[in-house]
Amino acid sequence: MKFQFNVKVLLGYICVFGSALFFYLSTVIIKWAKIKGLHIDPALFVFSRFLLGFISVLILLALKKKKIKVKKKRYLIGRTIANCVAVYCFFKGVDLTSVAQANILNMTYPLFIAIFSWIFLKAQRDAMAIVIVITAFAGVWLILTPDKMSFHLNSLWALASGISAAVAIIYLNLSMQVHDTETTLFVLFGLGSVLTFIVLFNQINMPQFIDLKYLFFCSLSAIAGQYLITAGFKYVTAIEGGIISSTRILLAAVLGPVIAMDPALSGAGWIGAFLIFGGNVFLTIRKAKGNTKND
Repeated sequence: MKFQFNVKVLLGYICVFGSALFFYLSTVIIKWAKIKGLHIDPALFVFSRFLLGFISVLILLALKKKKIKVKKKRYLIGRTIANCVAVYCFFKGVDLTSVAQANILNMTYPLFIAIFSWIFLKAQRDAMAIVIVITAFAGVWLILTPDKMSFHLNSLWALASGISAAVAIIYLNLSMQVHDTETTLFVLFGLGSVLTFIVLFNQINMPQFIDLKYLFFCSLSAIAGQYLITAGFKYVTAIEGGIISSTRILLAAVLGPVIAMDPALSGAGWIGAFLIFGGNVFLTIRKAKGNTKND
């Protein structure tokens, strides 16, 4: 029995780490398309991700013969809108900056969750957590100003994805209290497809045949990441999953120059990446300890 438990935990580790890797690879594919000389608008990548995700959920529901049960629409709608904004800003950041910088700044969402919790949830105010957030934001500044402290406005796209992702995660936590995974993903991908098509209609052009390969594999990679992180968190604790998810920061920093043709991070960039990673790890551990005390 103990052996089976360990195997499940190991499976959870692999799934969560795999999700970080696949989320990262989805952005690398966007960069590969750009290096190839293709002009695919980030809006088309976003729409393709949601549309293919919706098709995958429909297939899953059909195989399970399961019906969705919507209980609190506002949570699902809030989650979907915030996630659409996060994904678009994230992909736009990848297109205009580097894969490494966009991924690292996107992974600032735990810091913004801590800030929002401090502002709106008095019961969850934690002075030490805010100190860590401030320290981590020194890392954000180092990532935003990598070249002799010169600031690039395009970097704000990726930072905006971190802010909106924080809102999406808060809504997800509320939603998962009353909805199952299939219902949440059904609304996310289905409503997300409609919203992105309506809002980004002028930027969504009919793709060329050669574009389809990049659109498909980018969407497939992102969807695989979504399913893997959902499966992985069934077998690992919040603290383990949070720390492993944050390894996307290190993956982006290490693999960027190797597979995405990114410029190598400067010394200041590496310090920034580790400050953000360390802040995420600390906040994950502190939150997990707080939940344990409350149980």
